[in-house]
Amino acid sequence: MADPRYAKLADLLISYSCDLQPGEAILLDMVDVPDEMTVALIRAARAAKATPLVECRHSRVTRELLRGTDENHAGLMKGLELARMRKVQAYVAIRGAHNASESSDVPSDRLQLYSKTLRPVLDHRVNKTKWCVLRWPTPSMAQAANMSTEAFEDFYFNVCTMDYRKMAKAMEPLTLRMKRADKVRLVAPGTDLSFSIKGIGARPCEGLRNIPDGEVFSCPVKDSVNGTIAFNTPTIYAGTKFENIRLEFIAGKIVKATGSNEKKLNEILDTDAGARYIGEFSLGFNPHIMNPMCDILFDEKIAGSLHFTPGQAYEDCDNGNRSAVHWDMVLIQRPEWGGGEVWFDGECIRRDGKFLPKDLQPLNPEKLK
Repeated sequence: MADPRYAKLADLLISYSCDLQPGEAILLDMVDVPDEMTVALIRAARAAKATPLVECRHSRVTRELLRGTDENHAGLMKGLELARMRKVQAYVAIRGAHNASESSDVPSDRLQLYSKTLRPVLDHRVNKTKWCVLRWPTPSMAQAANMSTEAFEDFYFNVCTMDYRKMAKAMEPLTLRMKRADKVRLVAPGTDLSFSIKGIGARPCEGLRNIPDGEVFSCPVKDSVNGTIAFNTPTIYAGTKFENIRLEFIAGKIVKATGSNEKKLNEILDTDAGARYIGEFSLGFNPHIMNPMCDILFDEKIAGSLHFTPGQAYEDCDNGNRSAVHWDMVLIQRPEWGGGEVWFDGECIRRDGKFLPKDLQPLNPEKLK
C-alpha cells in the first residue's frame, strides 16, 4: 500500500509548485526514487489533465557515464536533453541518491566538461519552464541529519508539505526591502563583507521551485564585493565534502580561497572566469530547518542563515556573471553558530538570525511555524 504522504506531496508539487494546467506537458525526472512516488506524480499530473513524461535514473549508472564522458557523449546528451526539455512546460526532479558522495571519484575535468556542455539544458529548464527540484529521504540523509530514519522521514514530509502560502505572504516585505537596497554588509566571526545589490532585484522562493523552500535571493553587482566571508557549515560539491571555506574578495573576484580539500576547492573555482565571481546572495528562514545536513536544498533554507554563491547568476536577478559553476555556500548566524548581522543601507535588519524590523518579524521561526 502506498504511503498517503506520497499523494499529498505529489499534489503540492503538481497543483502548487508547478501550477500545472490542462494540456501542458511535464517531465518527471526521478533518480533512485520509489516507484510509488513516481506513480503518485503521474496520477496527480493526469488529474490536472496534463501529459506526464518520465525519466528514471540511477546514481551509480550516472557515475559510470560521467567517469568516461567525452565531447561526443556530452554533446549527444545535450542535444537529446535539450530537445526534450523544449517540449515540456513543467519539470519536477526528485533525487534520492543513497550515497551523496557517489560522484566523488569522477575526474574533475570530466565533470567540468559535462557541466559546461549541458549548461544550455539547465538554463532552458530554469528560465523557460515551471520547475521544482527536491531530494528523496534516504537513510544516508537521516544519518547526515543525526536522526533516525523514521524521524527523518517524518521531518521530511512535514517540511516539504508545510504551509507555503503563509510563508509567501510573510516574505513579501523582505522582497521589497531587497529590491530597494543598495549597500549590504555581512558581519560574523571571520566575516566582514560588503557589496551592492542596487538595481539587481530580488526573488522570493516560496515552494514554487525548490522543496523545501524558504529564502529570498538577490545578487551582488559583479565587481562590488570586497572583504572576507568564512562559512561555518560543510558543503558537498560534485560529490566532495568541503569544510571551513574562507573566501577573500577584491573588486568582486575571489582572490584567495582556503578550507579543507583546498586543491580541489580551487580547481572548481578555476573552472572558468565566472566561477570566481558571485552569482547569488540569499537569506534563508525555513522554521523547520535548523541544522546543516550537507544537502544544499535543505541547508540553504536554514533558519537564520544566508548563502553566498560563486558562479552562475540567475536571469531574474542577474549581474551578468556566467559560469558552469553555481555553488551555494552557507553561513548560519544564530547565536549557537557564532551569531552575526545583516545590514541593508546602514540598518541592521537581522541580528543573530532574528529579523529586527517589525515588518520582517513574521519571518522569524516562532511566527512562521
